[in-house]
Amino acid sequence: MVGSSLNGSDSDSIWNVITINGLKKSYQLGEMEVPILHGIDLNVKKGEFVAIMGPSGSGKSTLMNMIGCLDRPTGGSVRLMGKDTASISDNELAELRGFEIGFVFQNFNLIPRLSAYENVLLPTYSNSKKNIDAAQRAKDLLTLVGLDDRLHHKPTELSGGQRQRVAIARSMINDPSLILADEPTGNLDSKTSEEIMGIFSELHGKGCTIVMITHDPEMKKYVDRVVLIRDGKIENN
Repeated sequence: MVGSSLNGSDSDSIWNVITINGLKKSYQLGEMEVPILHGIDLNVKKGEFVAIMGPSGSGKSTLMNMIGCLDRPTGGSVRLMGKDTASISDNELAELRGFEIGFVFQNFNLIPRLSAYENVLLPTYSNSKKNIDAAQRAKDLLTLVGLDDRLHHKPTELSGGQRQRVAIARSMINDPSLILADEPTGNLDSKTSEEIMGIFSELHGKGCTIVMITHDPEMKKYVDRVVLIRDGKIENN
């Protein structure tokens, strides 16, 4: 199972990768405060594969931003590996995000001028765990996702499915404690989506903790648990 270099002292860090209590998030639009999340409670255990589902505007992406340390809560708390994301410094938050979270996006977010291999290596330029041989790990991860013969191809030379495979390999380069996948099959056809979900299932089988935002009910069969969110509130947990 993937480990964590930033372990909190609380007992929840032993079992939970994510512990969310009473999470609230509002945005200021001029003089008006617009609430998005209304007191979310959510735990994700180590090794779980969880899908967060809900209609457009339900708060899925805002919740993902909170979990991914891309934004801070208005109220309540988000703890990752026992660390309260609201109480640590910006530098500690960046370290937590860089070392412990791997991101996979719907639009891949690959750098066009870089090869598949260079894109996978990219996160290690600013954050790299000392015990990882990044160059070898990048090659191993691209082999794992079936792209060992595409190491030096640029994104424009790859299919959509192949680009998402590169993005998954990139998310794993720092051996994170958590993979966050935001609509990872949203731009893919059904056959390619099944192939990508097969890779996530394989990673899950190796002990990875995965949280996936999706609107596709077909994804339910791949996960341990589905969390439904509507109007900024969780309907089941």
